[in-house]
Amino acid sequence: MSMSVKRDILWRVAVVYMAFLLIGLLITGRIIYLQVFEKEKWMSKAGDFVLKTMNIPADRGSIYAADGRLLASSVPYYEVRFDAKCENLSDRTFYRGVDSLALGLSRLFGDKSKEAYKSSLIDARRQGKRYHLVKSGVNYIQLKKLKTFPIFRLGKYKGGLVYMQESRRVRPHQGLAGRLIGYTSKDINGNVVGIEGAYNDQLGGVQGVRLMQRLSGDVWMPMNEWNEIEPKDGHDLITTLDVNLQDVAHKALLHQLVTQGAQYGTAILMEVKTGNVKAMVNLGRDEQGFYHEIQNYAIGESTEPGSTFKLPVMIAALEDGVVDLEDTIDTGDGIFKYYDKTIRDDYHEHGGYGKITVEEVFEKSSNVGMAKIITGAYKEEPKEFIDRLYAMRLNEKLGIEIKGEGNPLIRYPGDKYWSGISLAMIAHGYEIRITPLQTLTFYNAIANNGKMVKPQFVKEIRYHGKLIRKFDTEVLQSSVCSRSTLHKVKRMLEGVVESGTAKNLQNSQIKIAGKTGTNQIYNKKYGYKSSSEVSYQASFAGYFPAEKPMYSCIVVVNSPSKNVYYGNMVAGPVFLEIARKVYATSIDMHPVMAKNKDTQPNLPYTKTGNREELRFVLNELDMPVENSHIRADWVSTEKKTESIAFNNRNVREGLVPNVVSMGAKDAIYLLENAGLRVRLLGRGSVRRQSIAPGIRVRKGDQITLEMTRI
Repeated sequence: MSMSVKRDILWRVAVVYMAFLLIGLLITGRIIYLQVFEKEKWMSKAGDFVLKTMNIPADRGSIYAADGRLLASSVPYYEVRFDAKCENLSDRTFYRGVDSLALGLSRLFGDKSKEAYKSSLIDARRQGKRYHLVKSGVNYIQLKKLKTFPIFRLGKYKGGLVYMQESRRVRPHQGLAGRLIGYTSKDINGNVVGIEGAYNDQLGGVQGVRLMQRLSGDVWMPMNEWNEIEPKDGHDLITTLDVNLQDVAHKALLHQLVTQGAQYGTAILMEVKTGNVKAMVNLGRDEQGFYHEIQNYAIGESTEPGSTFKLPVMIAALEDGVVDLEDTIDTGDGIFKYYDKTIRDDYHEHGGYGKITVEEVFEKSSNVGMAKIITGAYKEEPKEFIDRLYAMRLNEKLGIEIKGEGNPLIRYPGDKYWSGISLAMIAHGYEIRITPLQTLTFYNAIANNGKMVKPQFVKEIRYHGKLIRKFDTEVLQSSVCSRSTLHKVKRMLEGVVESGTAKNLQNSQIKIAGKTGTNQIYNKKYGYKSSSEVSYQASFAGYFPAEKPMYSCIVVVNSPSKNVYYGNMVAGPVFLEIARKVYATSIDMHPVMAKNKDTQPNLPYTKTGNREELRFVLNELDMPVENSHIRADWVSTEKKTESIAFNNRNVREGLVPNVVSMGAKDAIYLLENAGLRVRLLGRGSVRRQSIAPGIRVRKGDQITLEMTRI
C-alpha cells in the first residue's frame, strides 16, 4: 500500500472521528444545558404527564317540601378498583385470600360467578394492574360490607382497595312535581331546569381537588388522601310545596286529561297572603298516549287565556267609570259584527241573552257584552284601555327565579299587529298572551285585597340544618285597583259560581269564587276558522274560601278531544277536587267548636293508680276531681255524674297490696317492691290477683295477675 493511499485512509478516519466527537460534545452540552438551565421548566412539564389535579364534586344539597319531606337528594355511589401491584400486598396474602374474596364479591353483587371474579383478580395481579375495575355503581351499604372481605379488609396500602365516590340524584316521589323540581344536565348546553337549575349555585357547593397519578394505559389513580382538598357540601332548600296537595292535584288533573283525551294540562295552588306555591302540576301527552311532566306549561306556556282575562278587562272599565254593575248591556241574539269580525256568545244558538246587566255579562261570560263595553268606551282612545292593563302589570314578567318564564304580550295601539278589531278581541281574552302562573298571580291579588305578591317556590336555604337565608314575601304591586272596584269584582267572581257559568262548582263544604275560560286555540295553518280543526283550551281561575280567601288556584286543560271543552266542565272539577282536599286538611278553615257550658262532660274511665299522676292527667283533660285533698300515694277512682272521685287505696308494708283495677305498670311496681315475682296474663287492667290483698308477703312468691280490657 502506497503512502498516499495510507494518508487518504487516515484522513477519512480522522474526519469521521471528529464528526462523531463533535456530535457527542453537542449532545453532552445540550444535556448539561437542559439539566442546569431549563431543569425547572422540563420538570414541571414532566409532572403534567405524570401528575394532574382532578376536581372532587361536592355533595349536592337536598330539596325538601315545606313539611320537611325529601323531594330530591344525592345518594352516594362508589366505583371500586383494585391496586393489584400494591407494594405491601404479598403473594402469600393475595393467593390465600383471593378465593374467599371472589366468593364474597359474587354473593354481594350477584352479577358474576365466584370463578369469574377469581380469574379477573388473578389476571390483574399477574399483569400488575394498578387500577383494576372491580365494580361500579356500588352503594354505601355494599361498600361497607365489601370492606370486611379478605384482602380488601387490609385497606388501600396493604390490600389494594381503591374506591371513588360519585353521586346520583334521586327523587323519592319520582315524577311528582318533576318539572318544578327540575334538573341540571352536563351536556354541552349546560341545561338547567326548575328549582334545581334556579338554585344550582347554592345546591352545588364548592368542589374539592384531588392529585392523580398517571399509570400505564392512560389510567389515572388517586394518590394519597393528604394530597386532597375536601369539597364543601351544597346548601339544602326548603320549598313551599305540600306533597299531599301536590299528589291530589296531580291525580285530579291526570284523571281529567285521560277522561277528556287532552293534549296537556297544568294546575297551580298558591297561598293568598304569601304567594307560596303549594302545588304545581304539568302533564303532557307523549307519542304513546301517556302523560308525564314533559315541560313546565304553568311557567313557560304563554297562550291566549280566553275568558279568564275578562277580570282585568272589567276592572279597567270599572276603574275608569265607563260602566257600573247595574248598567244594562244589550247583547241581542248573541252575535256581534264588529268591522269584519263576528263575535259570538256560547248562548247564541239559543237566541242570546238579550239585555242584561254588566254584572250578568261577567257572570254569564258574554263575549258580546264585554266587546260592546270596551269598544263603546275606548274606541276613540284605545291607549287609555291598554294603559290600564299595563298599570296592573299584566304586560310584565313576574321575575321568578325559575328559568323559562313566558313573555306576556298585550299589544299597544300603533304596534305592527294592532288593528281595528284588537279592542274587541282583547275584551274577551284574544290577541294577548299570558302564562297560567301570571294569570293566577293576578287572581291571587284580587283575593289578597288588591296586593299582588310574587309567586314563591323556596322558603329557606339551610346548611346542615342551620338557617342561612329566609325568603320573605315580595310585593310586586301594593294595589291593582281601588277598594270600591275590588269589592265589585269579588262580588262578580262569587256570582260566577252562584248563578253564572260555574254553578256546577257549588258545594256545601267550601265557597268558591272564580272565572271560567273557554277559548279557541289559534292554529298557524287554519287560524280559528276551520271547524274540522278547531281545538279549545278550558280553564278556571279563582280562590277559596270566597268570604276569607286563603288559597288561589288555576287549572288549564289544552285541547280536550271528547266534545266537552267548557271551562266549568273540564277545568272546574279539578279545581273543586283540589279545594275540597285543602279544606279537609286545613284546620284554619274550620270554625272553632265553642264549648257548651250546659253540656255534661263525657268523663273517661280511669284506672286505679298513683295520685299525682292521675291528678296531672285529669287536670290536662280539664276533668273535675272530688276528694282531691286526699294525701295517700295510691288512690282508686270512681266515675260520678260530673266528676271523678278519689278514694284511698292503702298500701301497707309487709302485706300484699290490692292492685285490682290498676294498670300493669303500677301493679308490677307495687308487687315487686313488696318482694313478689309477677306473672301477667292478658292486657289492660288487673281483674284478679292470685294472692289476696292483705295477706302477709312471703318474699319470692309468684303472683299471677289476670288482665282485662275495659
